[in-house]
Amino acid sequence: MTDSKYSEQRVAVFVDVQNLYYSARSMYNARVNFGAILKDAAGDRKLVRAIAYVIRASIPEEKSFFTALEKSGYEVKSKDLQIFATGAKKGDWDVGITMDMVQMMHKLDVIIIVSGDGDYEDCVRFLKANGTRVEAIAFGRSTSSKLRDVVDDFLDLDTNPRKYLMPIRR
Repeated sequence: MTDSKYSEQRVAVFVDVQNLYYSARSMYNARVNFGAILKDAAGDRKLVRAIAYVIRASIPEEKSFFTALEKSGYEVKSKDLQIFATGAKKGDWDVGITMDMVQMMHKLDVIIIVSGDGDYEDCVRFLKANGTRVEAIAFGRSTSSKLRDVVDDFLDLDTNPRKYLMPIRR
């Protein structure tokens, strides 16, 4: 996403883990290589922060997954899966990610949202109106056209799935 003329840009990466996890699972029956995404997101620019937002669902393999995210260079923010009396489950970070991006925008030149969720459209418009470049990274086939249309640059993970995906371990 970058070349040397942008090497002074201060960048932060905000990853909506659930969004990418379910896209990779449903379209490729694979896991996301979040380390490869972070490497390509920042490129040769100055990475200020990389935050992965996760939902704790109390399943055995999540602790090793969260540790792997940390080893890949992410700060991991987590919250519990909400389970309602009706049995419905909800777990998303849209508002939390939006708040973090808005709070940090004045310390950054570029914000990279790793998600295909169109709910970020208004936030992206706000960030851009306040002088922050916004890029998105996601699987193009599952990315909202509203989000793609409003960001400054889009890295489509579908263009090189071997690079950004890993097989599911049995």
